[in-house]
Amino acid sequence: MNQRLTPSTALLLVIPPLLWAGNAVVGRLVTGLIPPMTLNFLRWALAFVILVPLAHRVLRRDSALWPNWKRFALLGFLGVGCYNALQYLALRTSTPLNVTLVAASVPIWMLAVGGLCFGQRVSRQQIAGALLSIAGVLVVLSRGQWALLREVRLVPGDLYVLLATLAWAFYSWLLVQPKEPPEIRQDWAAFLMAQIIFGLGWSGLFAASEWALTDPHIAWGWPLAAALLYIAVGPAVIAYRFWGVGVQRVGPAIAGFFSNLTPLFAALLSAAFLGDLPQLYHAFAFVLIVGGIVVSSRR
Repeated sequence: MNQRLTPSTALLLVIPPLLWAGNAVVGRLVTGLIPPMTLNFLRWALAFVILVPLAHRVLRRDSALWPNWKRFALLGFLGVGCYNALQYLALRTSTPLNVTLVAASVPIWMLAVGGLCFGQRVSRQQIAGALLSIAGVLVVLSRGQWALLREVRLVPGDLYVLLATLAWAFYSWLLVQPKEPPEIRQDWAAFLMAQIIFGLGWSGLFAASEWALTDPHIAWGWPLAAALLYIAVGPAVIAYRFWGVGVQRVGPAIAGFFSNLTPLFAALLSAAFLGDLPQLYHAFAFVLIVGGIVVSSRR
């Protein structure tokens, strides 16, 4: 049963959007250095190496992972194989404004998937919270000038982001379906490792297809190495760990609203890299997004 949203849980759910915002910034910076599917595969391969000392027991033949391989194959497909690969691909085929705008639909998809596929009741408060939260995202995207939103034009690449958000919604709801044995569920490293094992297979398949169907190249060097280290440690291991705990505590519907902090953090990080100071509309957007979280989490 979901618990109330406490300050400690809120902190757990704030950290992933911050790390994912950095992931978006880094993903844009390395666009010309490495193909998107290959970037996703190397990211999770490095995360696998990092987790081996903590969760090597999962790799044994007598591990509880193998009797539950279908569940982890699905989690690995949605969370490891698809979600970030589609986002990295979108950063090549769409504008950052469009990518962030479409990704802002996560709370709506969380409520829709929960209601249609997992029998969850959607309350008026959650709908109101979703509208408030998305309004905050629109403030960030429009930079406080609503006329800028009329200039947004959707392109085929935006479909990748839409598919990514849908995959993330299903992934988050599956996290709260306790179907794996306690020795895996209660060990966060083992639980994430079980997903990565199968996720590497999916992401490796996508990367192999990318090399077979296109003419990719990799520009090895310290910038790419630093980027890989960050996205493997931060957005992958740490963010997935905190997101998993937060979702188990309050449920995917409420947790989904925290994902809308990502574009706000992305705007602030981009401003920091460009040397620009945060503007008043950033504060207004923060109030709206947090207001949506508070409204949706009330009982």
